[in-house]
Amino acid sequence: MSGPQCCSHPPVLNPSSGSGHAEKFGGLDSYVTGSPHSKLAILFLSDIFGFQAPKLRKFADKVAAAGYFVVVPDFFYGDPFVVADDGSFDRLPVWLKDHSPEKGFEDAKLVIEALKSKGVSAIGAAGFCWGAKVAVELGKHDHDFIHAGVLLHPAFTTVDDIKEVKVPIAVLGAEFDHITPPEVLKQWEEVLIAKTEV
Repeated sequence: MSGPQCCSHPPVLNPSSGSGHAEKFGGLDSYVTGSPHSKLAILFLSDIFGFQAPKLRKFADKVAAAGYFVVVPDFFYGDPFVVADDGSFDRLPVWLKDHSPEKGFEDAKLVIEALKSKGVSAIGAAGFCWGAKVAVELGKHDHDFIHAGVLLHPAFTTVDDIKEVKVPIAVLGAEFDHITPPEVLKQWEEVLIAKTEV
């Protein structure tokens, strides 16, 4: 989580937003968009606000328009993080106990299995904030799960995580990010540059 910058204006969740639709996918409620016949898929791994965020769905729709089948699973089982009325995130550590990125990684494997069973030949992952850690975990497994990943304003991810990545990965960090500041991103860049196989 990238601190107050990301969360001072949490999204107003809307289960009917987007041009795709909701369905069970890999056992999880998911927003899906794009051609179900595409052999190329992108797994969107949301931030702590979950799969009903309208801008996340709009972004998924744009990616789908480029020819991808996009799945945005509800890794929080209908329980996204809710900012307290006073704007505080004091409850976040408690919420994370039941909604850890490690649990998201296990659930993501089920979605990937479902994608492969429908004939998808290449899978990418786009992880937003909380979801970036899930994308990194998927990327540690040499194309077993994903072929490439993108981390967008990543959280909960360490230099040691980046050292273990085995697939091509792009990092889109924020200029003013207290959780993953530019100096940390620079360390990640140095690690990735040294990994010629990625």
